Amino acid sequence: MFNHSYSENCLGVILLFMFKNLKNDIPAGIVVFFVALPLCLGIALASGAPLFSGLISGIIGGIVVGALSGSKIGVSGPAAGLAAIVLVAIGDLDGFQNFLVAVVLAGIIQILFGVLKAGVIGYFFPSSVIKGMLTGIGIIIILKQIPHFFGYDSEPEGADSFIESTGENTFSALAHILDNITMGSMVVGFIGLAVILFWDNILSKKGKFFKVVQGPLVAVALGIIFYVLTKSSETLGISGAHLVSVPIPEDVSSFLGQFSFPNFAVITNPDVWVVAFTMALVASLETLLCVEATDKLDPDKNVTPTNRELLAQGTGNVISGLIGGLPITQVIVRSSANIQSGGKTKFSAIFHGFLLLASVILIPRLLNQIPLSVLAAILLVVGYKLAKPSLFKKMYALGWKQSVPFFVTVVGIVFTDLLVGISIGLLVGVIVILMKSYQNSHFLHIEDKSNGKHKIKMALAEEVTFFNKGAILKELDSLPRDTYLELNLLKTRYLDYDIIEILEDFLIKARERNIDIQLVSKRGVVENPTSFVEFFRTRPKSSLSLS
Repeated sequence: MFNHSYSENCLGVILLFMFKNLKNDIPAGIVVFFVALPLCLGIALASGAPLFSGLISGIIGGIVVGALSGSKIGVSGPAAGLAAIVLVAIGDLDGFQNFLVAVVLAGIIQILFGVLKAGVIGYFFPSSVIKGMLTGIGIIIILKQIPHFFGYDSEPEGADSFIESTGENTFSALAHILDNITMGSMVVGFIGLAVILFWDNILSKKGKFFKVVQGPLVAVALGIIFYVLTKSSETLGISGAHLVSVPIPEDVSSFLGQFSFPNFAVITNPDVWVVAFTMALVASLETLLCVEATDKLDPDKNVTPTNRELLAQGTGNVISGLIGGLPITQVIVRSSANIQSGGKTKFSAIFHGFLLLASVILIPRLLNQIPLSVLAAILLVVGYKLAKPSLFKKMYALGWKQSVPFFVTVVGIVFTDLLVGISIGLLVGVIVILMKSYQNSHFLHIEDKSNGKHKIKMALAEEVTFFNKGAILKELDSLPRDTYLELNLLKTRYLDYDIIEILEDFLIKARERNIDIQLVSKRGVVENPTSFVEFFRTRPKSSLSLS
């Protein structure tokens, strides 16, 4: 009786919490829908996959992953970071249906990652790299959306690589905008951008109505009206190449015919397993990075359970692969749009998934009247909020240990792509950590003469690993002849065996250079120890732990 009542109370609290936040989640879900729609189609196009496969993965990412995930504001769907892998894999595996087998297997591998608690990796990404990733993505969004804003739509929406599929790069595409302006797209793009900025900065402060009805929704509605009113105009008319392009089924059978199914006959092909493991690893890392970044953006500072996220992503990928969708990850562009639009619970992500499903079934023709330049205006605002100039000043003020990994990550993402840029940033972040570890391995203090010799105190840090070998070895080798060294280990809890070997070798040099050694540890004081290896080998269990 008690358990039944308790369960009802818990369910009531959950439902009350969800309904309480509907006024935030529904408008946020609508904004995420408009952000996700062109990205799903664009990533499918960039991946060399059917356009409908991008929509499938967006729907599964919203509804299935959104429901299973522990993230309140994260949004999942097809990721630009996997587009190059997918494009190559479809060709190498001789067809999309063979590739779908790898997607299913990748999902199963991700589920295993979650079971094995591999999500803990997400907690070890340096904060400076995460902030650099967010800023780099913001800059990429701005740079990639400017051509679409002016009606230069040669590159698919959602692409993030510096080298574009047309052979241009991010900056050369910007240089060619003036030669490829579509007047109608540019005009409606400026109208949409003005509406969004006016709505966000002025109207949203005037009343609840302007918070419930978001600026991007109004901008899209005006974009459709503009297209309808001007489609016969030679100057302002917008052709189909500059509009959203959702597949339009003629009937139920043609709609169902858009689904593809995996060819499990190739499951014994080693290449399928290589692709599956590659996608599982890349998708998991990208998801964990996005989770860490999303949690930092979250104004309520919720903490996403990373192992549960891997289980949710894996389940989503299994289902997506079974019905013809692209691989799924949590994605920062849609997640940040959700946060910026005021999303509070996972309902906003789930709602955006249902909107994608309903729209491709019920109103594909209406969707195909949305100018891409209006959606570009929405993304430009999202990108600016991720890469505000004040953040650069703040990171610079934190000093080189934070600013260097941050700026390297930003530059790496802009001039390569998301995954390569993050990898470079992580590498630099690790190097900075190693340098800090090198500098902080020990502390020196030189005192007056003791017993006719200069006394030098060397106190080792709390944890001393093989990373510290170089610093300690350099310090020991620089000790002058005829000195008295006090080696203090009172605060040291962990001493790597590599360091013990360095100390052991130093005993020989110390005798040659007339250096007396006093070892101070929790076991007491030892004058001129004969062997450090033997000393630590016979330590009591409560003493230092050795690897």
